[in-house]
Amino acid sequence: MRIGITLPDPQGPDAFAMLRESLARAADDGLASAWLSNIFHLDALTAVAVVGGQVPGIELGTAVVPTYPRHPVALAQQALTAALAIGGRLTLGIGLSHKIVIEDMLGYSFERPVRHMTEYLSALVPLLAGEAVDVKGETLRAAARLSTPRVGPVPVLVAALGPAMLRLAGGQADGTVLWMTGPATVRDHVVPTIRDAAAAAGRPDPRVVACLPVCVTDDPAAAHARAAEAFAVYGNLPSYRAMLDREGAAGPADVAIIGDEDAVAARIAAVAAAGATDFVASAFAAAGTPDERRTRALLSALAQAG
Repeated sequence: MRIGITLPDPQGPDAFAMLRESLARAADDGLASAWLSNIFHLDALTAVAVVGGQVPGIELGTAVVPTYPRHPVALAQQALTAALAIGGRLTLGIGLSHKIVIEDMLGYSFERPVRHMTEYLSALVPLLAGEAVDVKGETLRAAARLSTPRVGPVPVLVAALGPAMLRLAGGQADGTVLWMTGPATVRDHVVPTIRDAAAAAGRPDPRVVACLPVCVTDDPAAAHARAAEAFAVYGNLPSYRAMLDREGAAGPADVAIIGDEDAVAARIAAVAAAGATDFVASAFAAAGTPDERRTRALLSALAQAG
């Protein structure tokens, strides 16, 4: 299982310099990948294009770019441009986002999310492969071909939690990127559903990128309390709440991976045993603290151990 990390959202006018420093640190630690969110801070694909070319070797992923605000032609063009800027090391994670964002904040209908993603992928994936598309769907139209230079494939991962979305991710994309999904749910729900869909479509085994909060510490109770506060919002969003319920977790802090080095390593190993191909840590200890240094050291050791 490959080990990666989420990159922090840097603040202020020096955001790109700070992001580059975080990315360089991840690469120096021997981590396989680094992932940027795309919520209300930096645009993830623009940030990838700016800083990714300055730090060689490491895979860069988006986790995730919401689909509704960007037409698939526009997103394909932007993703191909970013991939070109970083020498083909981009993995494009996309997702529906949530009703509270898409409908309540942005004014798009969130009534048929699976249909939307099905039609979106039918345009996006061929465009990324350099093909022409002519999609006349119920939720979108796309008739175009891009001349953006390509430096190899741009894998597409779909943020998929429910059965219909997992089948879609296995059948039309390269896999899924998860959040707030514990190892039992990965083993019993995510992996069998997405692998069966990929096999039925004649596609290779999909990537399953499992992202969870991580903290190596000698004070797990305090870290659990910090996680409960920092990640509280995810316990109220329906898609993540459903995954927490499947896991038997009262809240997001209960799926966070917290403890000393041995305990954290064992729980990450359980994610691998569940069938995840990648583990991506959201290291939430404050920067510069002993817990943060220990967390980074353990992730580096696990990554370099193979």
